[in-house]
Amino acid sequence: MTNSVLFIFSIVFYLFAVVIAYKMFGKTGLYVFTAISAILANIQVCKNVDIFGLSTTAGNTLYAASFLVTDILSEKYGKKAAQKAVYIGLFTTVVFLVGTQGLIRFVPNANDIMNEPITMLFGFVPRVVLGSTLGYICSQTIDVTLYHFIWKKTGDNERKLWLRNCGSTLTSQAVDTLVFTFAAFWGVYDTEVFVSILLTTYLFKAIVAFCDTPFVYLARKLKVKEEH
Repeated sequence: MTNSVLFIFSIVFYLFAVVIAYKMFGKTGLYVFTAISAILANIQVCKNVDIFGLSTTAGNTLYAASFLVTDILSEKYGKKAAQKAVYIGLFTTVVFLVGTQGLIRFVPNANDIMNEPITMLFGFVPRVVLGSTLGYICSQTIDVTLYHFIWKKTGDNERKLWLRNCGSTLTSQAVDTLVFTFAAFWGVYDTEVFVSILLTTYLFKAIVAFCDTPFVYLARKLKVKEEH
């Protein structure tokens, strides 16, 4: 299976996973997905891949899908509920960082065979997590704030849902891409690869942002257990 096919599959999988989590568990499911994405995306982003012939990181799809969570929370429960997801993601990231750095500092015994690959993977994590955390705080705060700003300007209009969804997500993703890419990868790759990662990272996040709009409409119509 090629990277491009995997990319398309991952978009469908993660966006449906958000909606299914919401349908099955309500707000709790969305908060759980936030925690999962905060951990897994910070691991996935360490891998550099080619998609449609363009160089990018493997964590873009899952991370971009996390913006669907805050948009659903904003749409159904308001700004405070969406901001809570941001705090959960931040807390999870901090625990992940401390936990992984503690792990690689344990001295392995003579029978251990995993210390070297674990150290190689998580040894790169601090810089990635720092960039991810800075980008996450800035972009998710902008996403939630801009979503509700557009909402106030357009009213509670389902026909304008696409505008507040795409407008807030595309803007916040641009901020996130700039902050994260410079913090995590500046000086790690040569300039050509770095610029490619910067541009394609936003491109693929933008693709996910457009793809998630129908899922926000779907989530708006869903009735979950806590709402009955």
